[in-house]
Amino acid sequence: MLRILVVEDNPLSHELIRDWLEVHGYEVVSAATLGEAFAAVEHVEPDAVLLDVQLGREDGLSLAEWMRRQSALRHIPIIAVTAHAMMVEKERILRAGCSSSIAKPIEFWLLREELEKWLTIGALMKRSFELDDEIARPSLSELQRKGAGGGQ
Repeated sequence: MLRILVVEDNPLSHELIRDWLEVHGYEVVSAATLGEAFAAVEHVEPDAVLLDVQLGREDGLSLAEWMRRQSALRHIPIIAVTAHAMMVEKERILRAGCSSSIAKPIEFWLLREELEKWLTIGALMKRSFELDDEIARPSLSELQRKGAGGGQ
């Protein structure tokens, strides 16, 4: 079951999103503040994040910026959810590291499309990063060979 972190401070919006996700077979992890969101990401790696851009007086995009700096989290899709659909806001959202954005009120057919697309891309990116790490990491036999050959 795919795990979605929902970062939303409005209880009604949160409940609506959570219920829709659960009906569609997703496991939901919830956060209402940035502190809860950071803790959730660190303890339970989600497959995707639905991120309210404005969490009271907190800027939700700081979570996206932080996640993009963490190599173990860089593949996780982040879909911003915003009441501000202006182009300037969309540019700010993408620059912060979000994969995509959708406007409030949420059109759930669009959320489904975005989740399906970005969950597929995120899984491919994760595998690609794992392969990169395997290629970059020398095997034990390679290290032993180098040690026995004097590093030549």
